[in-house]
Amino acid sequence: MDTDVVIAGAGPNGLMLASELRLAGVRPIVLEKLPERSTVPRANGLVGQVVRMLDRRGLYERLSSTPGAPEPTPGFVFGAMPLHLEMLADNPMYLLQVPQVRIEEVLQERALELGAEIRRGHELLGFTQDADGVTVSLSGPDGEYELRTRYLVGADGAHSRTRKLAGIDFPGVTNDSMVSRTGSAAVPPEWVEDGLLKIPGYGAVPPFLHQRTERGLFVWAPFPGRLPGISTGEWDAPPEGEMTFEELQASADRVLGAHLPLTVPTGDGVRQLRRVVGGNSRLASHFRSGRVLLLGDAAHVHSAMGGPGLNLGLQDAVNLGWKLAADVQGWAPPGLLDTYESERRPVGERVVMQTQAQSALIAPGNEVTALRKLFGEFLTDPGTVQRIADLMSGADIRYGGGAHPLVGRWAPDLRVGEVRLAELMHSGRPLLVDLTPSGTFSGTRVPEQVEVHAAPGERAIALLIRPDGYVAWAAEQDGDAERDGLRDALEQWFQPRPLTSATR
Repeated sequence: MDTDVVIAGAGPNGLMLASELRLAGVRPIVLEKLPERSTVPRANGLVGQVVRMLDRRGLYERLSSTPGAPEPTPGFVFGAMPLHLEMLADNPMYLLQVPQVRIEEVLQERALELGAEIRRGHELLGFTQDADGVTVSLSGPDGEYELRTRYLVGADGAHSRTRKLAGIDFPGVTNDSMVSRTGSAAVPPEWVEDGLLKIPGYGAVPPFLHQRTERGLFVWAPFPGRLPGISTGEWDAPPEGEMTFEELQASADRVLGAHLPLTVPTGDGVRQLRRVVGGNSRLASHFRSGRVLLLGDAAHVHSAMGGPGLNLGLQDAVNLGWKLAADVQGWAPPGLLDTYESERRPVGERVVMQTQAQSALIAPGNEVTALRKLFGEFLTDPGTVQRIADLMSGADIRYGGGAHPLVGRWAPDLRVGEVRLAELMHSGRPLLVDLTPSGTFSGTRVPEQVEVHAAPGERAIALLIRPDGYVAWAAEQDGDAERDGLRDALEQWFQPRPLTSATR
């Protein structure tokens, strides 16, 4: 084998997977047809569980430039309707407003630090696979060549060549009714007061939040340290030719029903002016075909409403990374790699569902206005807001289940002695954490890849935590049933190597 895993695509998802594989001791090669990282503005930040996940890999402080753990945001939107998250006892919505260009830069730095190989200007042409591996045909700066690898992962976007070559269907729907326009644009500074854009004839517009009118959608984005932007959405026929600044101005005025004088912003930065017609909601029929797997947009595409894309794709990468490494290294229990699809595809289905629901809530029409009025009444109920926030953030994910309610859930943010659990997870290894007064569980014989940490805690609990941060086993008392449950969980997720004595 030339390498353990070939990853097609050096976007955030492919780079994250490369880091996860390197943490587990596996050799990936990342292929990217672009000769340099793209500077085209795309996503404007991260939303949901992915922020906490990056904290558990030591990347949050590097991306946010702020010390300490992330804090939840007090407000967000669903279908351009406000979610007052301060009413929740357990707010799961986390935001990290960092442009995708910076996210890719940091993830590339991390992958290279860990020893991943990234080949830019190299394009996937085809592949053949057999029982032992995949032979990948490529085109690079020096011509065509081949790589032999154990697995090929397609992280090559919505138009994934990997997916097409693997013959994996991509069913779903295409909607051509909406025209989205985005451009770098400044507003009159005297119209900004107390953090709000106050438009005569329309009213106050908060930053970064979708505003739905009877004529369309409007977003004002005064990015700190970056060029400001304006986005609109309309249900109309787009004009011919390239988009112009005048087109963005006219669209904003139509949507608002009032004139908002826009100017081309001054300063450094990449200027954007983009028109997108329609959108797709699609989900790959399978995430795996033999030794070929799909990741991120190659596996699912959906509306950008609520910013779920990187939350979904990066968590795909963290779910897949340790399982793929286990298979390559020979310690994977039977069927472990198949759980990537069985766990992540339903999550993709829910993202497609909730983004389609949001798209329905922003459409024009009196019927939609009536629906929004009714829905707004529901959003005064903390239980409803909690359910929507859990859905949007991914906090409602449960992989299977068990006797304890935490099994299959995201591990709570506990302290182990003087250390946060998030810090212990920087290694990307599975953890057995014993916070019970007796520390009995920490003496359990575990596979060598499992780290054991014990310290009496404020909450007397013991957890077996998978590398992706989800609980494989939990107990709050010591008994035969709990010990048997721990042994079963170790066998289910980490067993095939002979067990050795715990060293921690």
